[in-house]
Amino acid sequence: MAKKAMANELRVSMTLKGCFNQHASCRARDTANDADFRELTHALALDPTPTKVAGVPSWFRQGFYGGLGLALLIGLFLIWLWQPERQVNRHTENFLRTIEKRNWTGVADFIGNDYQDQWGDDRARVLERMREVLRYLRRIRIDVTNAAVRIDSQRGYWNAKIIIDGDQGEVMALIKERVNSLATPFELEWRRQSAKPWDWELVRVSNASLEIPEALQ
Repeated sequence: MAKKAMANELRVSMTLKGCFNQHASCRARDTANDADFRELTHALALDPTPTKVAGVPSWFRQGFYGGLGLALLIGLFLIWLWQPERQVNRHTENFLRTIEKRNWTGVADFIGNDYQDQWGDDRARVLERMREVLRYLRRIRIDVTNAAVRIDSQRGYWNAKIIIDGDQGEVMALIKERVNSLATPFELEWRRQSAKPWDWELVRVSNASLEIPEALQ
């Protein structure tokens, strides 16, 4: 019995020594391959194999793709908004609304330094003339009909019939008589000043049928 016990003890000692002489990864692999160990880990609902690093959280993925989709929509909207035809049309609408409000600083921002119209007005003169006329009017509204835009390289041409209305008076009656009755449309010529898609300035206004009396020149 004593010899058998010593033999078992020696066998166990050699087994343990061999186990501890193995690399940790080898011991882990052998342990994971052991049938009893697998059965125990299965009972405890454990995975004996090394686990992989968890993936990106779902909320992060959703936020990322949501932000990407929003950026794409904004990009498409800006492409649509910055089309030359739409920019010329919007600039003209804002220009006319600014005149209605008598915001002369804002009006000046729309007009290019090299502005020249068919009546011989430059930038300074056309601003002065608008102030002179509109100071006699309490309210003014500018409507347009049949607006059309044509783009030629870096220039845009806005054409439409302009209808002016407002509080009744001698000056308003004169404006209506001379402007609202015109058969030909007004043409506003805009020029793109730089690579920026929104950088347009008014450089000319014309209407073949509109004549300004010499007294107003």
